[in-house]
Amino acid sequence: MTDFFERISLLFSLAPVLRGFLAMIISGACFPLCGVMVLRLNLIPLRYMLMHGVILGGALSLAVNLPLVPLTIFVNLLMVLGIVFLGRNQAFGFGYASAAGMILSMAFASIIMHVKNVPAKDSLSLLWGSPFALKLYDVILLLGISLLLLLYLVINFHNILALFFNNEISRSIGINVKLHYTFMVMLIALVVSVAMKLLGAFLIDSLLILPVLCASRINIRRFCGIKKLFLVSSVLGVLFSLVGYVTAVICNLPPAATISVVAGGIFIIFSGVLK
Repeated sequence: MTDFFERISLLFSLAPVLRGFLAMIISGACFPLCGVMVLRLNLIPLRYMLMHGVILGGALSLAVNLPLVPLTIFVNLLMVLGIVFLGRNQAFGFGYASAAGMILSMAFASIIMHVKNVPAKDSLSLLWGSPFALKLYDVILLLGISLLLLLYLVINFHNILALFFNNEISRSIGINVKLHYTFMVMLIALVVSVAMKLLGAFLIDSLLILPVLCASRINIRRFCGIKKLFLVSSVLGVLFSLVGYVTAVICNLPPAATISVVAGGIFIIFSGVLK
């Protein structure tokens, strides 16, 4: 047993392992907060569009030799502003605009890769980010985005609650619905753009959506209110990250896949037990 703990201590003394651990704690605590917005505002199609937008940004980055993260953030924010504009027409629908954005982003990415001879595997490698590959500035970037998300939630919590409840009522009591809706969508775009490059698509789904779905199951039986949904989702995100990451380090497994297995397994248990 002593040798076991000494081995863990030795592993976590390595800089890449420690940086990855810090990144997973930050991501586990804050990504589910964004996931609550995604589910409560019914923005699942947007998430898919943003993930494809990262691939487009990666293809552009490789084609013109510009920094990846700023370019992917720019591409996704531009796409978000475009679908917010299109979504003003209720007949067209926000979900339809997201689907169109997803198709167009992959089409443009394919054209760019063909014209500029960008290997597809290099762009698609964005789907497989690893916490072990993070640098200190990557962890600082994740922390900065998480603090921005927390600050927005704390300052505008009552406005967000009203927006989750009903757009028309929110507008009638003086809340700028379009401003808050657009800002939340842009926050989601920022989180997905950065997280997908740094951590990979696996961890976006595992820490953005699954903790919220699990918390919703608990919410039915034990809790009430959006505030506790945010809190429980964040706690579960940290739990998934801790258990999955430590298991991956000890057993020499891929961290993203291990965390995803932990998150998916707990969701299956919650779905079966908390009916």
